[in-house]
Amino acid sequence: MAKSGKLSEASMSQAIEAIKRFALVARMMRVGKVYILATSAVRDASNRAEFVSAVEAIMETDVNVLSGEQEAHFAALGAVAGIPGFSGIVGDLGGGSLEFSAIDAGHDASGESFELGAIRLQDDSDSSPVRAAELVRGKLKHSILSKAEPDLQFAAIGGTWRSLAKLHQISTGYPLHMVQDYTVPAAEMISFCDSIVANNSTKNYAGASDVSSSRRELVPFGAAAMSELLKAGRFESVVFSALGVREGFLYGLLDEREQNIDPLIQGAEELSTLRSRSPAHAHDLIEFTGQYINVAGLEETGADRRLRIVSCLLADIGWRSHPDYRGPQSVDNVAYGSLTGVDHPGRSFLAQVMAIRYDGLKSKSAHDLIGLGAPALTARARLIGAMFRVAYPMTAAMPGILPRIRFSIDGKTLLLHLPTDLAFLNGDHLRNRLRHFAEEAGYDASKVQVG
Repeated sequence: MAKSGKLSEASMSQAIEAIKRFALVARMMRVGKVYILATSAVRDASNRAEFVSAVEAIMETDVNVLSGEQEAHFAALGAVAGIPGFSGIVGDLGGGSLEFSAIDAGHDASGESFELGAIRLQDDSDSSPVRAAELVRGKLKHSILSKAEPDLQFAAIGGTWRSLAKLHQISTGYPLHMVQDYTVPAAEMISFCDSIVANNSTKNYAGASDVSSSRRELVPFGAAAMSELLKAGRFESVVFSALGVREGFLYGLLDEREQNIDPLIQGAEELSTLRSRSPAHAHDLIEFTGQYINVAGLEETGADRRLRIVSCLLADIGWRSHPDYRGPQSVDNVAYGSLTGVDHPGRSFLAQVMAIRYDGLKSKSAHDLIGLGAPALTARARLIGAMFRVAYPMTAAMPGILPRIRFSIDGKTLLLHLPTDLAFLNGDHLRNRLRHFAEEAGYDASKVQVG
């Protein structure tokens, strides 16, 4: 493209073969509506009509060739869909172009596109990452980055940048190998990228063997673009998004009510419905834990409450597993599952709650993830997990019991109140669980009170 202005015959042929497979899959899955999006390579090609016609004949529907502004818009919506509440600049690095959009309160504005895609940079720089960095620096002088407020967050989208993020995780020994919502201070990422670019090689940079062969030669050019844009925008941090143009396009088809649904809570509710013994019990658990928070006078931010609600919804998803493995398997499901709308500290919180809920306060199932969250977040996770261990022996995960039970505090003693007809629940097992919870919460004593 950079040299001829055309899509090569070999590349078009390879793409058409892939499209045939997608057409077959769509038919077998009885997909009701297929949307076909073409981005910068097709948009800029002088022979695009030939390729578009071939794709439309196979898929039997129109190809939507996106403008640079549309591509930036849908990339921005993809970031918003996966990172609710994101505010800052979104950048989408493709093979042929780099798009930017400013995001505020879930809406994007002032999108722009530059011919700075990873493959185009490789071609225009004669495969020199150092030269590529100079090209990026020159073209970004008058971008929206130069007008942005300092210390914003940058959201990075695109396969080459995802590979760069994975390489950074490996190089730092990061325990959660998941790109979505992976956040790195801008200064640290600039230093990492500059070390790759300074090597001025597409194959022999540090960690190259850990990158997939299809992305290995492009990562240095992705690093060049990343370093220069972070410097130009004076960003505070970079967060990586696995959701981009495709997800953003579909998100844009939703009405405003659906767009405003919290993806993390909705995902947790669906998991609860699929795997819990009683989804209704999860809502009892939300009320039960909330009642303690209120009685204890604990501060709970909106973000804290959101994570507490999600942990209650997920609290019973491991019940079908063997008792010896419920903890580790539940930790894996929440820490490494496909839930969106949760950052890595949030995943750490949920994993720790699940580990304690099933295996107790001495559980090591989520030990590797503890460092991803602040100490206060870990303390709150331990508190919620210990409270779950008080709740489940009384209910066997069935609804209707917890709304009749409440906490109170008498000096340094934590009291659990049972109605008279549930007095038989006051056994050693419950008292031991309550004592452990009280100790974790900082009380000198605990007591079950009947009546």
